[in-house]
Amino acid sequence: MAKVPKIIPITDLRQDAASVLKELQKSEEPLVITQRGRATAVLLNLEAYERSQHERELLRLLALGEREIAKGKGYSLDSVLREADALLREGEA
Repeated sequence: MAKVPKIIPITDLRQDAASVLKELQKSEEPLVITQRGRATAVLLNLEAYERSQHERELLRLLALGEREIAKGKGYSLDSVLREADALLREGEA
């Protein structure tokens, strides 16, 4: 079951932005901002955002690899694993 994200109205963010940001820094979870009762934005702490971008890039590379395989192009498993290990080490740094 998916977690229900924390939701706050934009007026709460306006009234106490410093406190909201302080809480966000402690959490890995996204914070949904609403305006007039509708979700309009999502806030993430920087670490969670950077991890998300890194994971997105890995998925993009995997999709690219699948397209290349479908076209008959390819790389040895050893070279792919070396590149994947390097990318994972970058994400940990």
